[in-house]
Amino acid sequence: MRIAVISDVHANSHALEAVLEEVDAAGVDALWCLGDTVGYGPHPNECCATVEQRADHCLVGNHDLVVLGELNVGDFNEEAAAAARWTAQVLTEKSRAFLLPLKPLASLEGVDLFHASARDPVWEYVLTEEAARATLDLSAAPLVLVGHSHVALALKLDGESVTGGAAPAGTEVQLDGRWILNPGSVGQPRDGDPRAAWLMLDLERRFASFRRVAYSIGKTQAEMREQGLPRLLVTRLERGE
Repeated sequence: MRIAVISDVHANSHALEAVLEEVDAAGVDALWCLGDTVGYGPHPNECCATVEQRADHCLVGNHDLVVLGELNVGDFNEEAAAAARWTAQVLTEKSRAFLLPLKPLASLEGVDLFHASARDPVWEYVLTEEAARATLDLSAAPLVLVGHSHVALALKLDGESVTGGAAPAGTEVQLDGRWILNPGSVGQPRDGDPRAAWLMLDLERRFASFRRVAYSIGKTQAEMREQGLPRLLVTRLERGE
């Protein structure tokens, strides 16, 4: 079974469309989304509609939850809060109906999925060895998928320690033993590569491949400016940070 894994689309339809073109060309059996379909970007309703149509399973993320009123906007930084308020104003009832029943965790095909981590599926970043160990301790699955950090990662339990780290474009992993993988972000990467990120997962061959796709960053930026979204959110797209 070949699965495309995406995360943190963040209302960037141009990035999402570019990724889905590659996904279609790759010929996958399923598409999983690890949450944060909205937030930050200018296309929340378009992205909700696309993910609802294309994803075989989708999680909910913290930015989805805040626009639904499930989280306090005061828990977000100034720019994220401003984007959340704008998103909540423009979100359609159809988009809300898509997001409302979603959960921040799931178990599919023997793989555990969390938007953030096993310890805190909504908020915790898996960016340290301690956080990775906690997630592996709380999950019995040989493979765990996480999003939230916007950083593509491949982390392996090696005896008593966790090895691995950043997974730039072209990274390929043979999934022997226990792993945590983060596909990176479709709509707002933060690992120095501004291209949209996704993960190809082959469960039969126990193999994973990290992919990046160029898209029209300038077009997304122009549309963010048109909607009055915070300048920092606009400029960070071109830097991938």
